[in-house]
Amino acid sequence: MSASKSVRGPAWVVLPTYEEAATIERLVDEVHSKLPADAQILIVDDNSPDGTGEIAARLSREIEAVHFLHRPRKEGLGPAYIAGFEQALREGAGLIVEMDADFSHSPAYLPRLLEAAERADVVLGSRYVAGGGVSDWGPLRQAISRGGSAYSRLMLGVGIRDLTGGFKCFRREVLEAIDLDSVRSRGYAFQVEVTYRAIERGFRVVEVPIVFRDRQDGSSKMSRSIVWEAIWRVPLLRLGR
Repeated sequence: MSASKSVRGPAWVVLPTYEEAATIERLVDEVHSKLPADAQILIVDDNSPDGTGEIAARLSREIEAVHFLHRPRKEGLGPAYIAGFEQALREGAGLIVEMDADFSHSPAYLPRLLEAAERADVVLGSRYVAGGGVSDWGPLRQAISRGGSAYSRLMLGVGIRDLTGGFKCFRREVLEAIDLDSVRSRGYAFQVEVTYRAIERGFRVVEVPIVFRDRQDGSSKMSRSIVWEAIWRVPLLRLGR
């Protein structure tokens, strides 16, 4: 059975945005071109001051497969994704993909993730398995990223190589089982928390290689507070808190 004919329902791609006016229209076009005919795209914007929301609203009027969720303020990556996941589930999504809105995650990998979802519950686009990698990052940024994944693996006792990766495809059953309302991580720790919850509940997680490319437009959303959240919150996940 192909992803496009899955009995679970169509695939939905959730794109959280904050100040992505320079890329969002081109990204939607490329994402749309790589998806099955029945797939949907949901843009979740946290009231971007640069007009991203206005562009997203227009795209949702012009393209039947595009949907727009406006949020009144910036609350972090985790809450934006949860809001998007919940809407996709309400609308009947069978597969839910999360990816960055700045071309760090190439839309060209979408068919690979959807295909792998036919034999796994969670598919993780991984920078740190054979065939994967990172381009355009300096040694320090690469060391921080690899160190974060290694720290999370050690603290949680799991074998996933890229726990901090944010390019994923979930079967709807996974998101229904992990109690989204109780997820507390707001920054990149959200990626670790959701994957770990899926593993804890016995779902099969597989990694497929991707090459991550640093954003070409706009500025990174990484901050010191996001890093610290990951450092202190990850060990608590092991304790069930």
